Amino acid sequence: MSSPHPYIPATDADRALMLERIGVETLDSLFHDLPASRRDPAISLPPALTEPELIALLSERATENAAPSRPSFLGAGAYRRSVSSIVAHLTSRSEFVTAYTPYQPEISQGTLQSGFEFQSVVCELTGMDVANVGLYDVASATAEACLMAARATKREAVALLEPMHPGAIDVVQTYARGPALRLDVLDSPEFVSEAHACLVVQQPDFLGTIRDLAPLADAAHARGALLVVVADPFALGLLRAPGDAGADIVTGEGRDLAGGAAYGGPSLGLFAARSQFLRQMPGRIVGRTREVEAGDGREPRTGYVLTLQAREQFIRRERATSNISTAQALIALAFTIAVQALGPQGLRESAELCYQRAHDAARRIAAIPGFDVPERGPWFQEFLVRGPLAAPQLAAESSARGITPGLDVSDRQEPEADEALLFCVTEATPDSHVNALIDALAEIGAEA
Repeated sequence: MSSPHPYIPATDADRALMLERIGVETLDSLFHDLPASRRDPAISLPPALTEPELIALLSERATENAAPSRPSFLGAGAYRRSVSSIVAHLTSRSEFVTAYTPYQPEISQGTLQSGFEFQSVVCELTGMDVANVGLYDVASATAEACLMAARATKREAVALLEPMHPGAIDVVQTYARGPALRLDVLDSPEFVSEAHACLVVQQPDFLGTIRDLAPLADAAHARGALLVVVADPFALGLLRAPGDAGADIVTGEGRDLAGGAAYGGPSLGLFAARSQFLRQMPGRIVGRTREVEAGDGREPRTGYVLTLQAREQFIRRERATSNISTAQALIALAFTIAVQALGPQGLRESAELCYQRAHDAARRIAAIPGFDVPERGPWFQEFLVRGPLAAPQLAAESSARGITPGLDVSDRQEPEADEALLFCVTEATPDSHVNALIDALAEIGAEA
């Protein structure tokens, strides 16, 4: 069958020929299994608008979103960060406007170089030997880490140490179903056994506490398991690199440093490991090389290319390590620029500022009569708060006063989380928002 143009839909003659070939008289007969009411339902749409009218309507709707100006103390995996304007400027440069999947390196050098720089930044932050060009988000990256650990150790169970983000636990559980891995959620590392491929820990943990990773690495390694650390890359500006503490695989979420929790929608999963696991890693890895013979008397040129592609599309299915088909290239580029713009000292200073502001806010809350900040050991930017009301009522009263409070974690099994809200304060939380929170909580305490 010929087509007048590859981008023009099939003609009536084309459709008639296809129907004849498959032995069907009409196109509608292909959908006879669907109820008639569902085949072409009426859609109630408002009248069409002109472009100026549409812009005006959307602008009006946008003003209804109070989130940008409303004091918010939610965290739990999505954090407000101070992101330099240089990020937006550089990500729009033409060097990076190439195909998102750089199958043709000769026309994708910008994208490939940014991927290589991203990998380098992730390795520097995590203390690991090798990193890929990024996965979908931290939860799927952590699930891929569990699958990789199972392949490397040839074991059929993985252990997750609480407190861990419940969303990450759910995603790991979903991924584990395919290869029939057993998932054990543990309260203590002493329950790791020789059956476990890895022990997964979050740093800081879901309730904000900073973990001492070295004893956890020792506990896992003593039983032949790998240590997987789900690390906050921003906190690593202040904390010891997981690789230096004995981690074998490190995952993380890079979206917040790229431009905020709502930056275009997608997230950015970080994934790094020790060099012996290189060929078990999911996703893709960019390599750098130089010309052997430059010729013409010029200096040898540097080139970038996809060095490792472990996807089943490229190699035999039975040897594939994942079905990851893309990378969050734009978000990874923004993350790389943001971290490199700060530099090691700038990242540390920003993390220290975050730490100081969060602890100052916690001290002010603890000083309000009727309020308590449970002690769980050293913490970074998130802390538990108990008040004179049950957690749901405290959240409702805060919201009624124009404050988006911390996350209700009163359903957690940890005793200190009983009737508590998980608050988050970062370096980007305005002083006026913290002051508004203190005033609101003091008012709630006085009325309780």
